[in-house]
Amino acid sequence: MKFASAFAFFAVWTLGFGIPGDCTASDRSFILQSTTSTANSGLYDHLLPIFEGETGIKVHVIAVGTGQAMRNARNGDGDVVLVHAKAAEEKFVADGFGIKRFDVMYNDFVIVGPPTDPAKIAGLDNAKDAFHKISSARALFASRGDNSGTHQKEIQLWTAAKLDPTKDSGTWYRETGSGMGATLNVGVGMGAYVLTDRATWLSFGNKRGFKIHVQGGEILFNGYGIVLINPAKHPRVKADAGQRFIDWILGPKGQRAIAGYKLRGHQLFFPNAVPR
Repeated sequence: MKFASAFAFFAVWTLGFGIPGDCTASDRSFILQSTTSTANSGLYDHLLPIFEGETGIKVHVIAVGTGQAMRNARNGDGDVVLVHAKAAEEKFVADGFGIKRFDVMYNDFVIVGPPTDPAKIAGLDNAKDAFHKISSARALFASRGDNSGTHQKEIQLWTAAKLDPTKDSGTWYRETGSGMGATLNVGVGMGAYVLTDRATWLSFGNKRGFKIHVQGGEILFNGYGIVLINPAKHPRVKADAGQRFIDWILGPKGQRAIAGYKLRGHQLFFPNAVPR
């Protein structure tokens, strides 16, 4: 009887005050709405076992385009968002759906294309000039067309070049409506130029002679941010577990883990969290 009473007390204590790690028993996992690039690059396969081993908190990743991830988060389908479209992330917070946005890491976008380089853009150091030459040559270009972070960057580049390729949709400009890996496969299959994040390109296997033609410059910067979904908007949000992950990935251990992830000798992401 004494054993049963002690067990009952422990169960109540666990539920009321939390098991080690400051999360309740029902808060030992959370959903991370994220981009395809962070998942397809293998970053989470590297990061999450470290975090889960230290905290016992399981992370369930939903890897979709940034636009879809933000829509899911606005609907309360998740607990934390890690994406790469800063303006959209800041609006998400300003609209009350997120608590605060933090820089996590960065890499860059690159323009890849066939070895024949029909638009003659190889070696250009200005992405806007490259887009002008692609448009003028009516060279095939495969766009994600899915409101992802990469697609939003592409639109930004076309706008900066004062061009609207969508009027030629279905001719030289092809919108796949797919993720980065699928769009790269389409681009390689048809010999089209593609804007991609470097991490996905480095981890992509079906290159068939395709190469990076344009890279560098501030305009191709690709920053990633993290936001806790606001529990005041969606009471089901697992704020404790989500905040533990945010604190970890912004802290020294998480930042070192990001820097330590390499593929065939290449570092894919560079930590840039501001010490808090």
